[in-house]
Amino acid sequence: MKLEGEGTLLRIFIGELDKWHHQPLYEAIVLKARERGLAGATVLRGPMGFGAHSRLHTAKILRLSEDLPVIIEIVDKEEKINAFLPELDQMVGDGLVTLEKVRVIAYRAKPPTA
Repeated sequence: MKLEGEGTLLRIFIGELDKWHHQPLYEAIVLKARERGLAGATVLRGPMGFGAHSRLHTAKILRLSEDLPVIIEIVDKEEKINAFLPELDQMVGDGLVTLEKVRVIAYRAKPPTA
């Protein structure tokens, strides 16, 4: 897949404990993005954060079971990201979804070795 030049960054902010059909939501989103042929996705786990409810989520030692923030980042061409948004809208209840224009410098995979 060739992905260079203008692109769109889709960033999804959710909680680690959020679910979609008994599966972690972040996992369901990444698998759906892969199924739809998007260029790639990365899940980042945050040690601290808060959202629309202003409830603080933290990874402090005494609170290891807290619902930590999770960010999913997906970069692809604008039209592919836009086509994915309706599915994403069905999946994300509480959370934040943002879009940014990005300039893709390189997107490569080494050829498989024999």
